[in-house]
Amino acid sequence: MILQSVDFKAGGPIPPLQTCDGANVSPYLEWLDVPEGTLSFALSCFDPDSPSGNFCHWLVVNIPADARDLSQGGRTGGDDLINDFGARGYGGPCPMKGTHHYVFTLYALNAEKVSGVSKENFLSVIEPLILAKAELIGKYRRK
Repeated sequence: MILQSVDFKAGGPIPPLQTCDGANVSPYLEWLDVPEGTLSFALSCFDPDSPSGNFCHWLVVNIPADARDLSQGGRTGGDDLINDFGARGYGGPCPMKGTHHYVFTLYALNAEKVSGVSKENFLSVIEPLILAKAELIGKYRRK
């Protein structure tokens, strides 16, 4: 599976539009080479460079199996979970200092619906259901 964006290239800078310095809208994401048997998708975005460890910017489960992209700032069609900002949905990069990496991971799952998921148990709940996963990493540094 491949995860990509027209908003930023793998390993490249995330535009200010997708950050707290801009409109804080989620980036356009698209994926290819979905494995057979995929019944839904889950999506995460974490900042491993955060002083707290692995800051959660975005968690979504139950994205429909026929989805192949998410529009910029658009609805996922899935269930947004509460992130480390304390809100549902996307919370863009906003590092206090230095350049941080933002790891977007898409998971193809063999379950149509996942329930009882939170940021605390996200990986343990979806791990047994993962058929494939793809990562896209972007960077951001505040001016």
